[in-house]
Amino acid sequence: MQIIGLMSIIIMLISFVVMMLTNFLSKKNIEDREKSSPFECGFDPISSSRLPFSLRFFLIAIIFLIFDVEIALILPMTIIPFSSNMTIWTITSMMFLLILTIGLYHEWNQGSLEWAS
Repeated sequence: MQIIGLMSIIIMLISFVVMMLTNFLSKKNIEDREKSSPFECGFDPISSSRLPFSLRFFLIAIIFLIFDVEIALILPMTIIPFSSNMTIWTITSMMFLLILTIGLYHEWNQGSLEWAS
């Protein structure tokens, strides 16, 4: 048990030293007005380079990613019943699908799934 503690302390110490070395040896960026401004072929920019980003689109994309991961978790459920207890599989599957349904209902109720408001 002492060896594991000693090894973990040594590993943390080595990783801390490596992180500090990379911080000290890394290239320093000096911020000035010319470097932080957008470059348009040597001319001053006509309008702002920062376009507003649609928060609605971002939320739809995040919801899509969440449900995409959930689909990837549901797909193996079709193979598992052949190698496990059917009762436990049924309860687990129903709980998982119930949580997904409650989440979908909550997002629908909040209006997160509507593109135009």
